[in-house]
Amino acid sequence: MMKINYIKEYIGKSIQENWDYPAFSDYQGKTYLYKDVAQQIQRLHKIFDVWGIRQGDKISLIGRNNSSWAVTYLATISYGAVIVPILADFATDDIHHIVNHSDSVMLFAGDSIWDNLDEQSMPHLKAVFSIDSNKLLVNRDGKAGHRYQELFKTIEYMQNGLTPKAISYPETSNSSLGVISYTSGTTGFSKGVMLPLNSLVANIDFGRKNIGLKPRDRVVSFLPLAHAYGAAFEFLLPFSVGCQITFLTKTPSPKIILQAFQEIKPRLVLAVPLIIEKIYKKQILPIIHRPAMQVLLNVPFLNKKIYKRINAKLSDAFGGNFLEIVIGGAPLNPEVEEFLRKIQFRYSVGYGMTECGPLISYIGWNRSKAGSCGVLLPTLEMRVDSNNPQNVAGEILLKGENVMMGYYKNEEATQKTIVDGWLHTGDLGIVDPEGYIFIKGRSKSMILGPSGQNIYPE
Repeated sequence: MMKINYIKEYIGKSIQENWDYPAFSDYQGKTYLYKDVAQQIQRLHKIFDVWGIRQGDKISLIGRNNSSWAVTYLATISYGAVIVPILADFATDDIHHIVNHSDSVMLFAGDSIWDNLDEQSMPHLKAVFSIDSNKLLVNRDGKAGHRYQELFKTIEYMQNGLTPKAISYPETSNSSLGVISYTSGTTGFSKGVMLPLNSLVANIDFGRKNIGLKPRDRVVSFLPLAHAYGAAFEFLLPFSVGCQITFLTKTPSPKIILQAFQEIKPRLVLAVPLIIEKIYKKQILPIIHRPAMQVLLNVPFLNKKIYKRINAKLSDAFGGNFLEIVIGGAPLNPEVEEFLRKIQFRYSVGYGMTECGPLISYIGWNRSKAGSCGVLLPTLEMRVDSNNPQNVAGEILLKGENVMMGYYKNEEATQKTIVDGWLHTGDLGIVDPEGYIFIKGRSKSMILGPSGQNIYPE
């Protein structure tokens, strides 16, 4: 068990230490200081009290990345409740199923998503709130509704008196369930990955020690926050450090993402291969495929200067201020990776899965190896199910601090995936003598798309 208490250290302490500094910004919109986040968390905690939410109760959350989404997540976790983040592009029936299957008692939803949902299909919800307007959309408890109206008359007064010293959240053990994250299914319904707070601590603690973010650094959040990768490293890690996180709030097309990078100049950039590959094809290939450029690239002294210029151009596309770009979620195209190494671009490739919250392996860009996804995190143990794991690929098996508790209300799937304490990843890999992991394929029927989303066809 990790010694750092997630809620006390990575939410409460961060708010106290960064009180008057920017925490969240909605792209081209409003900015919220850490003290504003504290006030909004307090408001939501009062709402949870009114509706009788208890520690361990499930609260579903669906919407585009924005400040309100992030505040709702933090308020839920710091209350001792369990957050159920739902991907905004899930089908309506899938959303209904996840809300019901997770036993959620409250739902926070973006207005455009709520317009397509049927409240009668989610009969166990006590209340539904808009994350866009904070409005109460559905109330199934008349007394709570009345108390809510009374609460609103006093809440602004209470918030104005909030001080850093007053920040105190319920003590919740790291062994407690913190998140239920539902994976995608091409047919049938998805599985709910149960992540304890301990898994979040293991991921964030590693990021704090190895990625180099500092208070006041800026980060752009464009990966889906309902996905473990985006949540851990574009949101929870930078928030714990005291960074300013800008949420894109709109569909993250490469054009909009690059525009945001130019304006914000983030210190850390996360990317899925799809983004990198699109930029490579649209901005780099047309340059290096020119006949004159092909000639120059074959001249030993000139090619180094050209690669340096291309590196600068590509770095500028991402804002030019980043420590490194961490690529994860799916395999990187070998042709693209070869070129990135040739120009000495600052990138690293990580490996993870939702069931580990998500990180499994990583190493900084200056120590990376082509085709590898880094080395195992110190909070994990690994076995490769092969008689010759350095040369013959076998399934990667894991145990340790990052690993999930199991699949929610799906004991059969849990027993198939965690056998004798070892998580069966379904990934085939080899490990070189220095501990670098190389993924060689899949042993299970899971598709990993270039956008990094797990899809289970069965």
